[in-house]
Amino acid sequence: MANRLGDSMSPYLQQHADNPVNWRPWGPEALTEARERDVPLLISVGYAACHWCHVMAHESFEDAQVATLMNDLTVPVKVDREERPDIDAVYMQATVAMTGQGGWPMTVFATPDGAPFFAGTYFPREHFLRLLHAVDEAWTKRRDEVLKQGNTIVEACASSGPRLMDVTQACPIGEPCPPTSPVSTDILDAAASAVLSQHDSENGGFGGAPKFPSQPLLDFLMRHHQRTGHASSLEAVRRTAQGMARGGMYDQIGGGFARYSVDSGWTVPHFEKMLYDNALLLETYLDVYAATGDEFFARIADETARFFATDWTAENGGFSSAFDADTEGVEGATYVWTPQQLRDVLGEEDGDWACEIFGVTQEGTFEEGASVLQFPRDTSETGRLSRVKERLLAARRDRPQPARDDKIVAAWNGLAVLALTRYAVQRDAKWADELAHDVAEVLRDRHIVDGRLRRVSMRGQVSDAAGILEDYAAVALAFLARHRHDSGWLEPARALVDTVRDRFRDTYGSFYDTADDAEQLVTRPADPTDGPTPSGAALAARALNEFYEASGDDSYRDDAWRAVAAATSVLEDYPRFAGGLAAVAEDMVV
Repeated sequence: MANRLGDSMSPYLQQHADNPVNWRPWGPEALTEARERDVPLLISVGYAACHWCHVMAHESFEDAQVATLMNDLTVPVKVDREERPDIDAVYMQATVAMTGQGGWPMTVFATPDGAPFFAGTYFPREHFLRLLHAVDEAWTKRRDEVLKQGNTIVEACASSGPRLMDVTQACPIGEPCPPTSPVSTDILDAAASAVLSQHDSENGGFGGAPKFPSQPLLDFLMRHHQRTGHASSLEAVRRTAQGMARGGMYDQIGGGFARYSVDSGWTVPHFEKMLYDNALLLETYLDVYAATGDEFFARIADETARFFATDWTAENGGFSSAFDADTEGVEGATYVWTPQQLRDVLGEEDGDWACEIFGVTQEGTFEEGASVLQFPRDTSETGRLSRVKERLLAARRDRPQPARDDKIVAAWNGLAVLALTRYAVQRDAKWADELAHDVAEVLRDRHIVDGRLRRVSMRGQVSDAAGILEDYAAVALAFLARHRHDSGWLEPARALVDTVRDRFRDTYGSFYDTADDAEQLVTRPADPTDGPTPSGAALAARALNEFYEASGDDSYRDDAWRAVAAATSVLEDYPRFAGGLAAVAEDMVV
C-alpha cells in the first residue's frame, strides 16, 4: 500500500502526496478497502489555504509514528472541501452534531459504509495518537456500540436542519403561483430588525470575534434599505464596509480582503484570501458607493477589481481560488511591518509618515512587534500616499510569497464574473468587462461537459467532480449578467437553470445541494442557510428569478417563488443565517 494522492488535481491533496500516510482520495476504492480490511475510515477534510490544516499536517501527517498507526488501524481518506463540498457538508453536519462546533481540518472516523461515529477538528499530535488507539479499541471490542452510534448520527443528520415549509399546496409544481410576495414584508422587516440587533455599532459587522464579512447579510440589508428607505439598514452596511476597508482585513497596499478578522475591530486578519469573499465584497462596495456617493468606497471597489486582474488570474484562464494564510510556515509573514522595516524601504521621513498613516507602532498589532497595515483616516497627501504604497508593494513582492491555490471553482468564478460585469458598467471599465467575458467563456467551454457542469478545473483540465447547486446557480447568474451585453448567453443560462429545476428540486419546492444522479452519500445535503457565500438555495432562487426577468417565462418566477416561500420559517427562526434568501425575497416583493 502507498499514498495515492500524487495523481490528484487538487492542490490540497497534492500538499499531502508525500506524507508517509497511505492516503486515498474519496471514492469507492477506499470504502471497499475498509470493508476488506475490516477497519474504519479516517476522513480528513481541509483545503489548501487552511492554516490549522498545515499545522496538523506538520505535527501528525508528516510524522512516521503517527502515519504508521493511521495506516495500520484505518483507511485514511483525504478530502478537499472546496472540490467536494458535498462530502464536507455531510461530515460537517455530523461533526457539529457530535461536538457542537465545526472547522477545518475536520477529522472524522466512519464505518466502511461511510457512517460517522466520532468526529472533531484539529487534534495535537499526542491527543491524536491517543485518539487512534481509543477508536481502535472501540472498533475491535465494542463494534455493536460503534455501529449503533453511526446509525444514530446518520438518522439524526437526515432529519435535522432548518425547517422548510411545504408550499406546493399553495403553488403546486408546474402551476402558477399566487400574485403575491413569497415572503411578507412584515417578516422581512422583522428579519432586518433581528439582524440589526446583532450589529456592532462601533466597529461594524455582526457579533464578536472572530468576525467575518457576512456579505449575504450586507446584501439583504442593502436591499431592505432600497425597499424601505430605512437609514439604519444602510448605516449598518456602510459602517461595516468602512470598518473592514480601514482595518487590517483589507490589504492596504495590494488590495483585496482577507477571510476574517481574529478580533472584533477588523485589526488583525486571518491572512488567507478567498476568491468568493472578494467577488461578493466588490458588489458590496459598489452598492455602498451608489447609495452614499462617498469616493472612499469607490476607491476600494476600484482596487479590489484591479486585484482580480493582477493577482487572481490563472495561467489557463479563470480565477484561482485562494491565497494561503502562511508564508513558508509563518502566518502573515508577507504582509506585516515594523517601523524600522518601513524606514528601510522609504527612508526616515516617509517611513515615519507611513507609520502614522498605517497605524504601525513600536509595540505592534500582530506578533513580535510587527503590525498589520491599517488606514484609520484619510490624508490630503494623496500623491504621496500613492507613491508610498507603490514602493511598499514593490518591496513586499521581494519577500517570500504565500502559495496560491490555482484550481478554478465554478461557483466562485461565476460570482467573480457577476461582480466584474457589474463593476464594468458602474465604473465604465472596459478592461473589467473583457476580463469577465474571458472567464465566462472558460466556464462555458471548459466546465460544461456533456451538458452538465463540473465544479473544478486545474491547469486547463477539468476534474470529474460534479457541480453542486451553488455551481449551477452562480454560473447561471454569471451568464445572465453577460446576457445583458450579448444575447448569446441566454441559452447557456437556460440550460443551467433547467438542470436546477430537473435535478435538484425537493418535495417542498426548495432544493437539494446535490443532483438526483450525483454520488449517493450517507445523507443528501440540503442546507438553505448561508456560509460565507449565499446558500445554494438562495443563489438558485435568484438565478430563477433573474432568468424570468430575462426571458419573460413566468414558470421560472414561480419556481423562485416556491424556493423562497418554502424558507419562510428559516427567515423567521434564523435571520442572521438567511441573508441570501432574504435578499431574493426583497427582490420579489410585489
